[in-house]
Amino acid sequence: MVTQFDDKGKIFTQVISKKPYTVIIQTTHQTIRGTIHVRPTERVIDEINNSAKFIAVTEATVMDPDGNLLYESNFVTLNRDQIIWLLPVDEMQANKD
Repeated sequence: MVTQFDDKGKIFTQVISKKPYTVIIQTTHQTIRGTIHVRPTERVIDEINNSAKFIAVTEATVMDPDGNLLYESNFVTLNRDQIIWLLPVDEMQANKD
């Protein structure tokens, strides 16, 4: 691993630590299930509100409105403007009817 220092002593490395979150994302036309990666000091909402135009989703499955599989991919970039809602799978709760 290469470590660099700037004039003020700030450390720069090529490795960025991120925590994976398995999520379900509803877009305007599809539902995507996959993994997004968030810096350990941030929340999922911070990643969604990031100023970058696109968000990376890994291990993605893309389904149509009826739940039929359209695509599977190791990597998808998703335009943030198309996201309607996002649900971290770890926070899902069963319907208690």
